[in-house]
Amino acid sequence: MSDVFDRLKSIVGPKGFSEDPAELAPHLEEWRSKYKGRASLLLKPASTQEVAAVVACCNLTGTAIVPQGGNTGLVGGQIPFANEVLVTLARMNRIRSIDAQDASMVVDAGVVLATARAAAEEQNLMLAASLASVGSSSIGGLVSTNAGGVNVLRYGMMREQVLGLEVVLADGRVLDLLRTLRKDNTGYDLKQLFIGAEGTLGIVTAAALKLFPKPAETATAFAAVADIPSAVKLLARLQEETNGLVNAFELMSRTGLELVLEHIPGAADPLSAPSPWYVLCEASGVKGVAAAFQAALETALDGGLAADVVIASSDAQSAALWKLREAMSEAQKLDGPSLKHDVSVPVSAAAEFVRAGIAAVAAVLPTARPVPFGHLGDGNLHFNFQMARGEDMAAFLARWDEIQAIVHDVVHDFGGSFSAEHGVGVMKRSDLKRYKSPAEVELMRTLKRTLDPKNTLNPGKLVPD
Repeated sequence: MSDVFDRLKSIVGPKGFSEDPAELAPHLEEWRSKYKGRASLLLKPASTQEVAAVVACCNLTGTAIVPQGGNTGLVGGQIPFANEVLVTLARMNRIRSIDAQDASMVVDAGVVLATARAAAEEQNLMLAASLASVGSSSIGGLVSTNAGGVNVLRYGMMREQVLGLEVVLADGRVLDLLRTLRKDNTGYDLKQLFIGAEGTLGIVTAAALKLFPKPAETATAFAAVADIPSAVKLLARLQEETNGLVNAFELMSRTGLELVLEHIPGAADPLSAPSPWYVLCEASGVKGVAAAFQAALETALDGGLAADVVIASSDAQSAALWKLREAMSEAQKLDGPSLKHDVSVPVSAAAEFVRAGIAAVAAVLPTARPVPFGHLGDGNLHFNFQMARGEDMAAFLARWDEIQAIVHDVVHDFGGSFSAEHGVGVMKRSDLKRYKSPAEVELMRTLKRTLDPKNTLNPGKLVPD
């Protein structure tokens, strides 16, 4: 192995690797600390050519590789567990081009989402992808996990933002698919193989991304609702009155909001009285959308669909409202352990799913505090359960697999997905085998065997054995 490591280090040069345990440590643990890995060599290639040479060497020698983006994943897909070579593309952080007329940009995989969004904004354009980890998640990781976020309702998942890709295949060949065409009906859309593949079929080194006109107006509101059916009706009302220009519709429970108010400095309740449920919603687009959005909310308030509403009157107020939602995961972590589930169901079934899911968990773990929140507009809920204060932490976390199976069974009963936007990684491989059809699973295995016959790319992730 030392000979292989020496060859890999020579490829990337003195600045392109580290064997320092202190530098490796942050890369070996995911944000929730559920997964802690092991690796003794971190490679930091600075170009596609270096990535290709690294991958070719690993393929020739049968050396396993784990690619890692911003290390914001929550299912262990980016963590090395068997001393594989860890590869980060953080040094590949160049914005290659922005074409305002074509409304597209081409960026290296290591570009941080916030940087890409800022570059688009300088051209009076918008990159639609937006999520809480905007300051640390990288484009390559977002593509490889088909990330979602708060704008999926309007703009779709990362899959819908990608026009083209550059990918290093398992044998070191570079597959150049960096086209920015909106229409290219020439057979298989090969780039789709690598979006959401979590680095198991190839390593994404660059992406051509779709851009949109920067909205002339944006309106943000925080509304109290009595229950989830009322929230779903409010969504329909807002979509109708704004001609479909609602780009975010986030659900929060009172329990979740109280966690944020307790643990996040500067967080303040925007409404005068508590409510069982809240929605944070936003519409953007042409001039006039803010007025239509406000009028729809006032009608909902007058008709009893909403109990109270506050509409942001400045960017600062909008940011404060968004902080209540985006700090939810941090607040949960500060409060103590939680059992987390990233699931989706049809929007029309969300209310009944939440009721059934809470009841199913309460039947076996009555002390757990349900904290459901998330992207109600597209049916994606983070269906989490917080440990009761004073409870034994080890005993609570030992129930993770049991509770996850219960929740995922309920999700399946409602025709939903056990992984809405965070991927499969190592955490949900058995679920994929359990809930997907045998034909789907075998086709995934066939793709893996065909594109990575030596199983050197992120082994043990996504595809079931």
